[in-house]
Amino acid sequence: MSESSERATDAAGPLGHAGRGESVASATEVFVAHRNLLFTVAYEMLGSAADAEDVLQETWLRWVGVDRDTVREERAYLVRIITRQALDRMRALRRRKESYVGPWLPEPILTAPDVADDVELADSVSMAMLLVLETLTPVERAVFVLREVFALDYDEIAEAVGRSSAAVRQLAYRARCHVAARRPRGTVTPAETRAALRAFQRAVETGELQSLLDILAPDVVALSDGGGVRHALLRPVVGVDKVARLLEGGWWQRDAERSVEPVQINGGPGLLVRVDGEIDGVVAVQVVNGWVTGAYHVRNPEKLSRVTRRTAVSLT
Repeated sequence: MSESSERATDAAGPLGHAGRGESVASATEVFVAHRNLLFTVAYEMLGSAADAEDVLQETWLRWVGVDRDTVREERAYLVRIITRQALDRMRALRRRKESYVGPWLPEPILTAPDVADDVELADSVSMAMLLVLETLTPVERAVFVLREVFALDYDEIAEAVGRSSAAVRQLAYRARCHVAARRPRGTVTPAETRAALRAFQRAVETGELQSLLDILAPDVVALSDGGGVRHALLRPVVGVDKVARLLEGGWWQRDAERSVEPVQINGGPGLLVRVDGEIDGVVAVQVVNGWVTGAYHVRNPEKLSRVTRRTAVSLT
């Protein structure tokens, strides 16, 4: 049983009699079967693994109290619950982000190597995609995720977001056009990914930049997130010349003992950076057509709890 469902079972209180125990056990079995899907829905809507876990817990508490004889399709019902909970949480997050110090980046998650092999899944949880989704309204984001990523039909989405099917179709079209105009386009081979990661690793470890500068895209973007707790860029740095100057000026801490571990972050290449033995941050690297188009450096300690153990994500 997952950690969240264990906590949720405890939260349900004493079972009282065998029938109740059987009901909770059955509800738990269904919930656990869909847990990775539900987490992924919430994470793609929120960009925060911690908040996605909270929403998952809230979803369980509602699910365990449902009369399942009235439920036609359990997966759709659970997705509807978690979508509504995530929409409520998104509105609270919007207020929190308005007072955030510096650029806000999604909370990075360590993913298994096979996630990168699933192009659709890797793209949907990538840092670049999550940043594009941040530019949508909460309802647009929910509709886009449910329709374009999880392929729910319009009627199911309408029930989840509390809109008519006609309204959902309009929202989906608008969100799809918005995302298409902003999402990274192109392909990347494993060899190109490995080359980019080696170049970044060499730059962090030794300060040798030439191999990295050679593969920076003309419109490369560098972002860092310290949350006001750690030193970070206060605004995005855009363009190969500006990013080159940033790197040459010492974006990394040169006066400390660093170790760098290549990892899979959000389905793509990344580096786990330790300074004096302690986790200092994560760099997620976006590679398109052989060029590094984005470097996302997360240093906010509150966002680094999911980079030492893998997080399971799923589209099914």
